Amino acid sequence: MSVLKLSGACPSMSRINQEFCSHSRNRECFAASALPAEQLDGAPSKVSGDSFIRLHLKKLSPYQPILPFEVLSARLGRKPEDIIKLDANENPYGPPPEVVEALGTLKFPYIYPDPESRRLRAALAKDSVLEIDYILAGCGADELIDLIMRCVLDPGDKIVDCPPTFTMYEFDAAVNGAVIIKVPRLANFSLNVPDIIDVVKQEKPKCVFLTSPNNPDGSVINDEDLLKILDLPILVVLDEAYIEFSGLRSRMDWVKKHENLIVLRTFSKRAGLAGLRVGYGAFPLSIIKYLWRAKQPYNVSVAAEISACAALKNPDYLEKVKNSLVLERERLFDLLKKVPYLKPFPSYSNFILCEVTSDKDAKKLKEDLANMGVMIRHYNNKELSGYVRVSVGMSKHTDILMKCLKLLE
Repeated sequence: MSVLKLSGACPSMSRINQEFCSHSRNRECFAASALPAEQLDGAPSKVSGDSFIRLHLKKLSPYQPILPFEVLSARLGRKPEDIIKLDANENPYGPPPEVVEALGTLKFPYIYPDPESRRLRAALAKDSVLEIDYILAGCGADELIDLIMRCVLDPGDKIVDCPPTFTMYEFDAAVNGAVIIKVPRLANFSLNVPDIIDVVKQEKPKCVFLTSPNNPDGSVINDEDLLKILDLPILVVLDEAYIEFSGLRSRMDWVKKHENLIVLRTFSKRAGLAGLRVGYGAFPLSIIKYLWRAKQPYNVSVAAEISACAALKNPDYLEKVKNSLVLERERLFDLLKKVPYLKPFPSYSNFILCEVTSDKDAKKLKEDLANMGVMIRHYNNKELSGYVRVSVGMSKHTDILMKCLKLLE
């Protein structure tokens, strides 16, 4: 609000009137600037809802998620249990039995959850051998990706994306008004580190998002390449959603040495909790304090927190399931190599990317399998239009998939 300060000799009424009129015009100007564009000319018009939307969001393409079971069931005319779902990298074994027991004994669903997820973070600290102060939990790692961007990026800031990779990085960057600089991966899907270094020097982006193992191909980043990127003046967000299947050690504890490193993890893959949305990350202390300020207060539900804690109580189950999926991955890879129209790529994750060859259409292959009740992933983007990704399931799922692929030869 504007205030007229009167001091010293009393001003003339004409001066007061002039200043009052000036401030009135300013108020009218501010009020007009808050109106939708359709109303600025003074002519009466009906307010359009989309006139309030940020301009860059009007051009945003929505994220294309995998269809849920009930939608697939209705669309394919099959019962959910008759669908072989190998399109979303979900854990077919589900969570440990302790999770179901914990949910069944949930006593206070009407009470708000702990905004600091203290019980879960304490369990994660024990699981990761990293102090609790470095750990933040979220509604899936997806929430943390968006939270990082909201805390780090001003509109117009640049980020580095290394496609093909997890498309949420590009999507969230677009939502937050960032400029996306793409540094494509090499033919074997490894990072083009020299180009990343050049881009950082020339474009001065704020952050780079890396995935190891990478989705959709399952390749990993070696220490040498990661250290080269960490030496750059850029925030490095390392997504380890699939690290358990790689046989490699997590780099969560690296955040204590590198103030420009964030490491993200999830319960969706290792513990079969994709439907409950629980993720977490390791952050330098100099960064995490700002995320605490900006995050939603009750972002991890009571059900999600007790489920994640219950899952961590049975590490033997988690290890057994992981080993089963790794063994099945190797079996699936060997079988896919025998399919004349597929070229599978070695993977350190719970999925296998395949190039579709022999003049066969990748999209049609995905559709033909769907009509048989087997769901795999196909990508609409140009760089992966000739590829499909197959999640690793149980042995029985692999057997059915291979029979269907044989029929399509």
